[in-house]
Amino acid sequence: MSSSKTYRTEGVVLRRSDSGEADRIITFLTPDKGKIHAVARGVRKPKSKLYGLVELFTHSSLMLAQGHSLDIVAQGETIHTFLPLKSDLQRSACAFYVAELVNRFTLEHEENRALFDLLIHTLEQLCCEKNVSLLLRHFEVNLLQCLGYRPNLHRCVECNALLQPVTNAFSPAGGGILCPGCVKTDQMARPISVDAIKVLRVLQGFDFATASRVRIKQGLAQEVEQVLRSYIEFLLEHKVQSAAWLDTLKGGDLASPSPSYPVTSAS
Repeated sequence: MSSSKTYRTEGVVLRRSDSGEADRIITFLTPDKGKIHAVARGVRKPKSKLYGLVELFTHSSLMLAQGHSLDIVAQGETIHTFLPLKSDLQRSACAFYVAELVNRFTLEHEENRALFDLLIHTLEQLCCEKNVSLLLRHFEVNLLQCLGYRPNLHRCVECNALLQPVTNAFSPAGGGILCPGCVKTDQMARPISVDAIKVLRVLQGFDFATASRVRIKQGLAQEVEQVLRSYIEFLLEHKVQSAAWLDTLKGGDLASPSPSYPVTSAS
């Protein structure tokens, strides 16, 4: 291979789909080339040397060859397998959710090193963190920030007045909080408590190690989750498929199968 037609990068597998008899098309997030799609030829054959590199959530050092429509995974070396994400059902569901959000929010070849670092850090924490729900909320808040959708949590997005310690409303369309006087300007706005705003500010302003010291009761945690989900789904303009699996697991149905979206057949 000519060196001018190959390149090296790191990548985390967000998604994969079968192609032909033995190939797979892989979606990677990279630190320097953003999201890319590449084909791993023959990876579904027994003893393929590429198999470990293209497992879901795996972080690898990669060499890719430029192709006409898709680049080709030529070789590489695994950096981190994040094995607990593949052997523990709840952690696996969380990893699917994280990967789906990153995949759906990003366009191809748009570099976002901060997002790549956030993804790696979140997958690392998911392998061992007990409070995975709070970790997901911290990921969501920082994902929004990396993508330029940081919600305004200090001033009314309509009149710019400082928020008072009363029940306000969250406006997905406005990207933040509406004061009681402006809530009628958005019929989609939902009430948000003083404590929920405080939790969101902590998640927005501190790293996870600091934010995880906050003890949040179940009802408040559910409120924060629903506020963030409403905002994320408004931005994406559709439901997050893997969120339904997380909801099912919260209900105690641990026999529920994983969502089908990470591995599909390519036409």
